[in-house]
Amino acid sequence: QVQLVESGGGLVQPGGSLRLSCAASGSIFIINTMAWYRQAPGKQRELVASHTRGSVREYADSVKGRFTISRDNAKNTVYLQMNSLKSEDTAVYYCNADRHTPWDTTTTYWGQGTQVTVSS
Repeated sequence: QVQLVESGGGLVQPGGSLRLSCAASGSIFIINTMAWYRQAPGKQRELVASHTRGSVREYADSVKGRFTISRDNAKNTVYLQMNSLKSEDTAVYYCNADRHTPWDTTTTYWGQGTQVTVSS
């Protein structure tokens, strides 16, 4: 099992910044892709940004130029720096990680979510 613990959410004014962190622990073996998703009330969960172990990054169009995903493989931690926040960024943000085992299985794990609210 892998546990993902997120931190860094909160209330911020429009135009402000927040940094989310997600640390993986447990029977990690190799963590391949780590990603951030978000889910706003009444909407489907959507991919915000992803970061492969080989440092390939992808972003949703809505956050390009404002959000930056980074990763520390030694700490099995992924970060999401969110700048120029907008009200439409308000959502619960979830960390996601794909674990690969020596016996060639891949399992996806989710964090518990952290609330980000952008409001004046």
